[in-house]
Amino acid sequence: MTLAKNALPENLPCSFVIFGATGNLASNKLLPALYHLEAAARLSESLSLIAFSRRAWTTESWREHMREVLAERIKGPLDTPVFERFIARFSYLQGDLNDVESYRTLAARLPPESACSATVFYLAIKPSEFSAVIENLEVVGLNKPRGMNRVVIEKPFGEDIESAQRLNRLLHLHFDEEQVYRIDHFLGKETVQNLLVFRFANTLIEPLWNRNFIDHVQITVAESIGIEKRADYYDRAGALRDMLQNHLMQLLTVVAMEPPPALEADALRDEKVKVLRSIRPITKRAVHAHAVRAQYARGSIDGQSVLGYQQEANVEPNSTTETFVAAKFYIDNWRWRGVPFYLRTGKRLAKQTSLIAIRFRHPPQQLFRETPVESIDPNWILLSIQPEESMRMEIHVKQPGLDMDTRVMQMNASFRKTDEQTLDAYETLLLDVIEGDRSLFIRFDEVEWAWRVVDPILKHWAVEREYIPTYAAGSWGPADANRLFDSDDQNWRNEP
Repeated sequence: MTLAKNALPENLPCSFVIFGATGNLASNKLLPALYHLEAAARLSESLSLIAFSRRAWTTESWREHMREVLAERIKGPLDTPVFERFIARFSYLQGDLNDVESYRTLAARLPPESACSATVFYLAIKPSEFSAVIENLEVVGLNKPRGMNRVVIEKPFGEDIESAQRLNRLLHLHFDEEQVYRIDHFLGKETVQNLLVFRFANTLIEPLWNRNFIDHVQITVAESIGIEKRADYYDRAGALRDMLQNHLMQLLTVVAMEPPPALEADALRDEKVKVLRSIRPITKRAVHAHAVRAQYARGSIDGQSVLGYQQEANVEPNSTTETFVAAKFYIDNWRWRGVPFYLRTGKRLAKQTSLIAIRFRHPPQQLFRETPVESIDPNWILLSIQPEESMRMEIHVKQPGLDMDTRVMQMNASFRKTDEQTLDAYETLLLDVIEGDRSLFIRFDEVEWAWRVVDPILKHWAVEREYIPTYAAGSWGPADANRLFDSDDQNWRNEP
């Protein structure tokens, strides 16, 4: 992988601490992303990394663990000089998140304030452990100097609006807002960032991006995997909290936002908050008409039989936690009034894919009524986020021949050339944390308004715990999700 090497900004942090360094998040995302930044020469020479975990390891055993982790997750062989340079940055600290002495040991490992402008604390841990880390950092003075040291919080940010507000009060008690980086890795994906350029840099697109031309918008984040030994978290969270409230809501705001006055962090986030505040509230009576939930049962993925959710290890007996959710929202503003936004996400679905699909209205006049083209399929813009990153437009062209027959042609508006490598979202976001760029991170009012949007659904489902519908693993979810559509000619788009 090759990233453009730019001039490094001044006053970079000289320490980066990973709490939960031996966990899945660190192994699957953080360590590979930091290695790629090392390979691209985007980490300053003075940056040191500290792995904090409860395992009784030494720095040498930690570095051996890193070798195994990266060998599994890096495409191609490890670059030996890069790897040796990378592991030399690391030291390992065995510690307990609830033990203040562990933080005193950590503080002794860090350079004095006079020698270091800032330290990054990355909380790659369970949400239930956030408060212990935040409070203990202040006990030993590691939240100071205020405004300099940075704390990175992974989603979910709270379990509902009340817990999110409590967590935010706790953070602001110990850190300034400028020190807090609430991370949503979907915002670091190239397609999501390129959507801003696609919309606001092209006069061909932006004039059509409104209720006069767009019939509806679909946002799908489908996973073929199950819960993967995360039952202790997932069985309390479910798909609505785990995915829709954060990832899908963030994608909705990027699709629907107005042009910001400048490409600055707060200007971008102001426009996203306006979208969330404009979403029509869902009343208690309307929850059934606006949301569908279900849970995967036994089925087949890629020809392999897989367990149902209730057969997964450590899932509560007769659990009614949803592994699939689909919901319909309306944005009551001048641009989007009356346009439904359909969001869905689920585990053990037919294919791993993330897709934003924008369907346009039919032409106002059926010019082809007396021809073989009795009815015509609508135009689409398809923004694929994963597994590939691409942008496509579907339009109609006449087929060669004597008759007036048409076919749909995909115009590929992809931005990546064949020889260009894909960036992982965490590489972008980690570099932004290190450089102090908060544009792609979430402000608390975004979190709060997203919770306000889904809170009526959560509360309604909380009192309906006796039964939950199921769908076969390997399918596209329950057929009941189709009832959300406003008209008979609307259907879920599964493929870009």
